[in-house]
Amino acid sequence: MELDGRVAVVTGGTRGVGAGIARAFLRAGAEVVVCARRPPDAPVVEAGRAAVFEAVDLRRPAEVGDFLARVGERYGRIDTLVNNAGGTPYRLLGEGRGEQHARVVELNLTVPLLVSLAAYERLRAARGSIVMIGSVSGTRPSPGTAAYGAAKAGLENLARSMAVEWAPEVRVNTLVLGMVRTELSHLHYGDADGIAAVGRTVPLGRLAEPSDIGEAAVFLASERAAYVSGASLLVHGGGERPAFLDAATVNKED
Repeated sequence: MELDGRVAVVTGGTRGVGAGIARAFLRAGAEVVVCARRPPDAPVVEAGRAAVFEAVDLRRPAEVGDFLARVGERYGRIDTLVNNAGGTPYRLLGEGRGEQHARVVELNLTVPLLVSLAAYERLRAARGSIVMIGSVSGTRPSPGTAAYGAAKAGLENLARSMAVEWAPEVRVNTLVLGMVRTELSHLHYGDADGIAAVGRTVPLGRLAEPSDIGEAAVFLASERAAYVSGASLLVHGGGERPAFLDAATVNKED
């Protein structure tokens, strides 16, 4: 298996996209450690194997350092760090306090920076890689999630700078995600009909599944991507159909 003997750490890896990434790494043969503030309702399992869970508040540098030290002691190495933990509620800028928006930036930009710094020496020793989980929100206006979009734009830039500073020992890349179908999709898109309707706006005709993201992350962590660093891989099903295409009326002659 292509990641047999490798060790992967997936932050926020207990549900949704993070769990999909963890399962893909398990399928690829890696030992997988996932972390979050609270344990999952059920272990993250795939191919008869389970990810190891550790409770960590990633906003506390001391906890992060202790966590990564335990992983290093247990396995003797860390080959891949997937900075997946993040997210945001829908909140217009004028409807939230400054500190609320600042916490969104902290979780989605500062935390991946601090975790990467804490993991750097072990990743360098393994000649490993970092996969940042970005978003199309960082590439276009994001009303209602402006702080999140700004953080994801910064995360992509941070990854490019890391890729230069930490080469050649550590590769750093970003997966730029579009809409993903998870157990929380109904909070954003409504019932099954609403989710399907949103999926039809994507050129490939559906939302991504967490497994789609996981397979892309495995690729970036594998030897198949040995010469890929500082890259941003779009995983968005072709993007968003431009609104003017639906708004315009075109007369066609028979």
